[in-house]
This record gives sequence, structure tokens and C-alpha cells, in this order.
Amino acid sequence: MSVLDLTTLLVCVTAALAFVNARVLKLPASIGVTVGGLLVSLLLLALVGLQVPQALGAVELVRGIQFDDFVFEGVLSFLLFAGALGVNSHALWALRGQVVVFALLSTALSIGLVGGGLFALLTLFNLSVPLVYCLLFGALISPTDPVAVLGMLKQAKVPRRIETLVAGESLFNDGVGVVAFAVLAGIAAASGAHGPALSLGGVAAFFAQEALGGLVLGSGLGLLGYLALRAVDDFVVEVLVTLGLVLACTAVALHLHVSAPLAAVAAGLLVGSLTDRRPAALSSREKFDSFWHLTDELLNIFLFALLALEVVVVKFSGQALLLGVLSIPLVLVSRAVSVQVPFMLLGQRQGWLPFTRRLMIWGGLRGAISVALAFTVPPGPQRELFLVLTYAVVVFSIIVQGLTVGQLAARAGAALDTKVPD
Repeated sequence: MSVLDLTTLLVCVTAALAFVNARVLKLPASIGVTVGGLLVSLLLLALVGLQVPQALGAVELVRGIQFDDFVFEGVLSFLLFAGALGVNSHALWALRGQVVVFALLSTALSIGLVGGGLFALLTLFNLSVPLVYCLLFGALISPTDPVAVLGMLKQAKVPRRIETLVAGESLFNDGVGVVAFAVLAGIAAASGAHGPALSLGGVAAFFAQEALGGLVLGSGLGLLGYLALRAVDDFVVEVLVTLGLVLACTAVALHLHVSAPLAAVAAGLLVGSLTDRRPAALSSREKFDSFWHLTDELLNIFLFALLALEVVVVKFSGQALLLGVLSIPLVLVSRAVSVQVPFMLLGQRQGWLPFTRRLMIWGGLRGAISVALAFTVPPGPQRELFLVLTYAVVVFSIIVQGLTVGQLAARAGAALDTKVPD
């Protein structure tokens, strides 16, 4: 099947799922498309069990999709850039200390807690998986998906301080989680090949190269985009400049072996600071914002549809499903602890608003990034197991947390509406 045929099929399937959701399910777009895609996948699996030729062909077609490449070399940079554009960069700078603590410390705690908990859980089931691979699962499941939550926070009109903190933590949490996964994957590969070969200094240097290199690259390219946008007054040119900026961040980051997600976030914040400071700096601000909002929505829906369809390539077993169910409370408790500890360390002097903690914990949805990372785990028994665990956590997160976090955000917005200024 040609690239055109494959693209046409996937887009048409996504459009059909979105149409059914709009007419029948009436759920938030991302959640509805995911539910519809999962139902289609389950139907495909049932038909495969009956040896229906068309179903077997469809499954082989889905198997040929490089989901991780699609995420990391396709849509992720655009989604993070669009998310960063929507964040008030000056408000984020005022909360920089809190955001850095949550993005680094909270992510590290989550990786350690999930990895250690999974190692103990697998030991109870007499499964021998090295601790470094369990930590690898902790790294792939720790990045949160900011897209759906940010839209709900804006709709609920929670105070800007909460919205900025949740948005900043989610955006940088993604980049840090991906870098941590790369570091642990390198350690796992070195350990499996010829014993531990990476020193603490080597790990720190690798992390610095990926994380700091991505931020520096994104800042440099973002500054060029910032200067270019200041010099023009044409909507089409402004859109082309920002599209080129995102693609350049992704391509150059891959060649330099630095973090493309962090580069996209840094570039988006710099371009966003231009529109924050000078609302008239872009010729058609409303059209510019609408373009990136539409791009964000379309890519997000397409990504969640593909995420649901990829279920057909995962090999489920009774034991793996049970471990997946048990992984859900493990990830939730780890998220709660990893958020609570920074709150305690930073202290009450930060002036935390009510509902901040609850929104950060329950709003930490897992999504396509986690699944894409799971597909990059080296082939072997742990990869098949991690895919099942990841899908169990992601499906619960998207459907259960996704359907209820909006109500929590609405309660927060209503309770704080008359008490706390933006």
C-alpha cells in the first residue's frame, strides 16, 4: 500500500470516528475518538479470531505503521509548540522556580516510584525483569499529556496561576520524561551488552546534552522566529515562519541528538512572548491563534485515533492484563506522591491556591507519548509486557480521568471565581 493510500485510509477512519462521536457519543473529541477507535480495534481482533481475510489484512496494515516515528518525528513538536504558544510566557516566568521543581523532581520521583513498585509487583508474579527496565517503564509512563487538560482548564476559567503552573509542568514534564527515557534506555542497552559501562558523569553529560541542548536550540531558533515575525505584517508569512520553525526544531534536534520536545517548547514560549507583550505584533492575531488551535485539535484527534487502532498489534494475555490493571493504582499513587513532595518542599510561602494539587494529580493524563515510548523498548518479553501495561494505564487515564477532570476543573473555577483574581 502506498503512502497516499495509507494516509487516506487513516484520515478517513479518523474522520468517521470523529463524526460518530459528534453525532452519537458526544464526548470530548479526543476521548470520543479514542473510545471509537478502541471499539473498532476490538471488532478487528474478534474478526481476526474468526480468520476473516479482510480483518487479517487490516491488522497487518496497522502493524506496518511506525507509531513512534509518527509521534516523535511528526506531531509531537507541533502539539508542544501549539501548547506553549497558548501559555502566558511572562506568567510562566514568574512561576519558573515552581515549574522547574515539578518538572524535574516530580518526574524523577514518579520514575523511581513506578519503577520500584513495578519491580516488586513483577517479583510477586515470579517474573524476572531487571530493575533498569522497570525504571524504563517508569520513565515512559511518567510524561503527562497536557493537550486535553489545558483545554478543560481554559473552559472552566480557573485562575491563571493554576492554569500556568499545570501547563508549564506538563509541557516541560514531557521533555524531561523523554530525555530520562533515553538515558535509561542507554543504561539498559549497555548493561545487557557487556555489563554496566555508563558512569554517573556520562549519564549526567548525556542528560545535559539532551535537555539543555534542546532548550538552547529551541531558544536560538525561537529567537530567529521572534525577530522574523516582528519584521512582517502578513498572516500567511507568519504561519509559514512558525511552521518552518517547528520543523527546523525537530529536524535539527534529531541531527544534533538533543531533545526535540524541549526545543519545540522553548521556541513556542519565545514566539508566544511576542504576542503576549504586543497583541498587535501579529497582523491577524485571531486568525493566527485559530490556525494553531485548529492544527492542535486535528493532530490531537488523529493521534488519539491512531493510538486506539494500534491496540491490534499488542499481544494480550491474562497475566499481562492483570498486571496492567494493577499498574493503574501504582501509577496514580506515584503521581500523587511525586506531586505532594514538591508541594511540601516548596512550602506554603508559595501561596498555593485551593484545587491546585488535585488538578495536578488527577489532571496528569497519560497519552500517546507513553505509547510511542513503549514501542521503542528493545524487542523482547519486557517490550510486549510494557505495551500491555502502558495501554491499560493510558486507556484508564484518557477515559476515566479525562471524563472527570473537566468536572474537577469546573468546581475549581466556580469555587475560586469570586475569591481569587487572575
